[in-house]
Amino acid sequence: MLTGIRLTSLRLRLVVVFALVALTAAVSASGIAYWLNREAVLTRTQDAALDDFRQDMQNRAAALPLRPTQDELQRVAEQMGNGGDGYSVLLIGERAEGKPIVGVSDPDMFTKEDVPQSLQDAVNERQEIGAGNTVPYHLYWQRTERGGKPYLVGGTRIVGGGPTGYMFKSLDQERQDLNSLGWSLGIATLLALVGSALLAQAAATTVLRPVHRLGEAARQLGEGKLDTRLRVSGTDELAELARTFNKTAASLEKKVADMSARDESSRRFVADMSHELRTPLTALTAVTEVLEDEADSLDPMIAPAVNLVVSETRRLYDLVENLMEVTRFDAGTARLVLDTVDVADQVTACIDARAWLDAVELDAERGIMARLDPRRLDVILANLIGNALKHGGSPVRVSVRPLDGELVIEVRDHGPGIPEEVLPHVFDRFYKASASRPRSEGSGLGLSIAMENAHIHGGDITASNSPEGGAVFVLTLPRDGSSIEDCEAVGTGDADASGAAGADGRAVADDSRPQGEEDTL
Repeated sequence: MLTGIRLTSLRLRLVVVFALVALTAAVSASGIAYWLNREAVLTRTQDAALDDFRQDMQNRAAALPLRPTQDELQRVAEQMGNGGDGYSVLLIGERAEGKPIVGVSDPDMFTKEDVPQSLQDAVNERQEIGAGNTVPYHLYWQRTERGGKPYLVGGTRIVGGGPTGYMFKSLDQERQDLNSLGWSLGIATLLALVGSALLAQAAATTVLRPVHRLGEAARQLGEGKLDTRLRVSGTDELAELARTFNKTAASLEKKVADMSARDESSRRFVADMSHELRTPLTALTAVTEVLEDEADSLDPMIAPAVNLVVSETRRLYDLVENLMEVTRFDAGTARLVLDTVDVADQVTACIDARAWLDAVELDAERGIMARLDPRRLDVILANLIGNALKHGGSPVRVSVRPLDGELVIEVRDHGPGIPEEVLPHVFDRFYKASASRPRSEGSGLGLSIAMENAHIHGGDITASNSPEGGAVFVLTLPRDGSSIEDCEAVGTGDADASGAAGADGRAVADDSRPQGEEDTL
């Protein structure tokens, strides 16, 4: 009956509880009803039989002579047994002192051996006459079984002298009636159990449907659908819960909208500021290049200041370019420009462009082809290798290997490694491992930009320490980024899409330091 219904744990608990309560109530009610009916049926039957037997003993047996003959005793026993009350009679008298005689209405049905000895003793025991007892003998009865069938045995004797009588009545019909009643009550209990299960299912559905809707709404809210609301009906606890959910969702939507607006405003401000700074920085860069060319002819007192201006101008230029790249990632406008390249050639070109050939050991077989964005791979490698050269120890080893449809590039140095408390933060923006040096040559954005470029490829970067010493950065990228490209609009290669790319398509950098170099370690 419940086939096909998906029973959640709460639904199952409700059904079980309902069923247990119904079963307990039905069994209790059926048990009490059976017991009461059983006692009523048996009491009514035995009272009727015993009253009739007492009346016959008074009317018939008491009329016999004190010393009746066998025939007289037998005739009265048969008259009493054939009275239509359905019991057999056994009369015991004496025709002379010490000479008992017996009269039986049905010898095949009832004999003296069928009378329990305890009942015989009770019937023949003379009671003391007193205020609470006016007669010496009483009527006694007992329920017994013979051949698996129940019987009622009763007995008494005539006060003042006369025969002792016993009656024997079958209770098999009453037992059958009680068995029928028991089966009826059992079927009623089973029906009550099934009915309770159906009611529990209906109740569970009524209760759990709004709970399910609440769960679905919470899931949609967690997925970012902040306009999700529940339909409220009624005034019960579930309706109040729905109202509370709607209020919470509305408050959350408002707060997220406010935060998004502030975040968007901040990103727009950074982007606008970076864009506005590029024009004067371009002019400053041109001037600093001229000053750098003329540095040898400058006054020795002025040359250090000129070198500082040149260095800080370049650092400011790198910072602006990095900020613009970060805002593109935050705004979701960064796009891939995919090409099929030889990875070993790309790594070699990155190292050669920055004059790192003498400081880097390259372990890369030619012929490992991958479809990716060469410019973004160059930015990632420049940051990872430059970070290793600056904060690690030589030699820096770069290894490239294919692995199950992925490209794995490992950059390892031989320095002191990364402190354990710093490892979780190496890819955070502007994070610096030492608070005592908040100002450094790097912008504090290099590794975070590298991570963003890995993510846009569908890859990842991990940082750890080697057991032999030194830091290990592992870049993992899919060898075929076509699936990523299918999900995004391909960039056109303009200034915004290329980020820090120069005219040759590689990251703008001086001869010793990559664009976006990290300085957190």
